[in-house]
Amino acid sequence: SITKQPQRPTVIVAGASGFIGQSLGPVLAEGFCLIGLSRSKRRPGEGYAECRQSDLFSLSDATRALEGADLAVYLVHSMMPAARLVQGHFSDLDILCADNFARACSAAGVRHIVYVGGLVPSAPEISDHLQSRLEIETALASTGIPVTTLRAGMVVGANGSSYQLLSRLVRRLPAMVCPSWTQSRMQPVALEDVASAIKQVLTSQADGQRVFDLGTSEALSYQDLMARTAESFGLTRRFVSVPFLSPTLSRLWVTLTTGAPKALVAPLIESLRHDMLVRPEARLPLVTPVTSVESMLSDAAEGQHAIAAAPLAFRGAAPTKGPSTVCSVQRLRLPPGRDAQWVAAEYTRWLPGALKGLIRVEQTDDGNEVSFRFALTGHKLLGLRVVAERSDAGRVVMRVTPGLLAREASRARLEFRQVLDSDTAIAALHDFVPRLPWWLYRLTQGAVHRWVMGRFKTYVETPLTALSATTVETT
Repeated sequence: SITKQPQRPTVIVAGASGFIGQSLGPVLAEGFCLIGLSRSKRRPGEGYAECRQSDLFSLSDATRALEGADLAVYLVHSMMPAARLVQGHFSDLDILCADNFARACSAAGVRHIVYVGGLVPSAPEISDHLQSRLEIETALASTGIPVTTLRAGMVVGANGSSYQLLSRLVRRLPAMVCPSWTQSRMQPVALEDVASAIKQVLTSQADGQRVFDLGTSEALSYQDLMARTAESFGLTRRFVSVPFLSPTLSRLWVTLTTGAPKALVAPLIESLRHDMLVRPEARLPLVTPVTSVESMLSDAAEGQHAIAAAPLAFRGAAPTKGPSTVCSVQRLRLPPGRDAQWVAAEYTRWLPGALKGLIRVEQTDDGNEVSFRFALTGHKLLGLRVVAERSDAGRVVMRVTPGLLAREASRARLEFRQVLDSDTAIAALHDFVPRLPWWLYRLTQGAVHRWVMGRFKTYVETPLTALSATTVETT
């Protein structure tokens, strides 16, 4: 008789085309059916049985992409929408993607999510980037699925953006001026150790939320790490410590020297204001031996010869195909007792007053469709139609319908969504296609939209609005 082989669990990896994601294929392929998610079309291979194209800024896209998943790995950080114009703080964009991923995992019946974040310093205030990673942990756990977070130090590998930045500095500068932040201690981790840790926790039982730290057993300063990186290339470098170089100036000279974008340099320098050390009680006991600093730097230096292109994080955004689109995301703190439905209704009620004399609002009897018209002539500027099957008290999705200021676009939508906790909401305009010429839109409608959303945020968060909302709720 033929013995039937047990079916391998299906693992879906968000961020499969990234530095860590690419390394997971060979490590996980033997025990799992591996499916990679990426924004662009990719061919399967290198351990991935299938690759799915998905836009994590779209909940429907994410839900389709997670179909059939048993387990999931989330490797997404500071993702930018595929839009020509993006308005919004990176942390709000991150929350939106993580919230979509968590909801999609819940719909698919995923049993366990593994997330790779960063080490968190024991300081009263941390950088925006580290705070955003903590918020992602919360967002991924929001539906009740067990989440294992691996908080890693600087991940060292030949094609890693942080290591590329480090190696470019030591190879291009025979002498370096080192400000105080380079004396902060850190514990980097080898790429291979991160991949092994992901495999280890995927195969373990997770009944709740778990957090483990990853890093080498040795703590060293960033200046020491630069010196050892130089040694791995057979170079001698001189380091001069100075107390006066500000983080802003540091970002400038690192960017000019390495060619790395400010968006990559800034979080690294911000995170190094404090020691980034593994908590002994939270260290993940790896089954395989932890790679030493010398070994990880030596392996990365050797791997440099096989790299033909700069890491993805060093490259500019690829030009978008099709019409020029807009993504605009803002975070709001809600008054007590209020939800996404209240925000959506309040927005349509508040907007005519904010643009008094310019627009008027027409609304259907059931309140599910709103038209914004030019006050003087009555011409329709654009409209919003509630998508009932995708909306509830915590999330309201409205399709943008065309007018003088908006083209027909099947994916154009405005949504209000509660995230993290009941007091936090996101207002997000997705895939909006303006009718005005692009240069004119940027100067007029785009600037006005940013201003309007800033005013609306102020309105929602004012104590008077909160008091009024609470009074209405209790009467």
